[in-house]
Amino acid sequence: MTMFSARNWREYPQRYRLEAVKFKKSGKTYFPPRQVDPETGDTEREMVVLPDTGKILTYTVIRTPGPMFKDLAPYALAIAELTDGTRLMAQVTDCDVDAIKIGMEVRLEFRRVQSEGASGVLSYGYKFVPKWY
Repeated sequence: MTMFSARNWREYPQRYRLEAVKFKKSGKTYFPPRQVDPETGDTEREMVVLPDTGKILTYTVIRTPGPMFKDLAPYALAIAELTDGTRLMAQVTDCDVDAIKIGMEVRLEFRRVQSEGASGVLSYGYKFVPKWY
């Protein structure tokens, strides 16, 4: 996913601090934050900070990536459930893709995701790192 620098810059605070919203009626947490609960229409919410640890629920290994990510191949993308039940998708890094397993404990870290265009503007986001790393 390509993120343009202006949008990326606006989203840094929530991404860096893992800020999400929890809606009062449903008790559901959404990341990135939403203004309205899509299930109940509720707008009463509170800002919460997501835990930075969880377990991988599912993953895939990308062996033939698009041009922007060709230097990373092979790389893995995973959906992990954090300790509070929130699910996130991110790249798994700092381990061999063949070592990744369902149920593997991971933590979230803020890392460089990509460079944008010829100007080389860097985009940052979160990635999963094995908890034992």
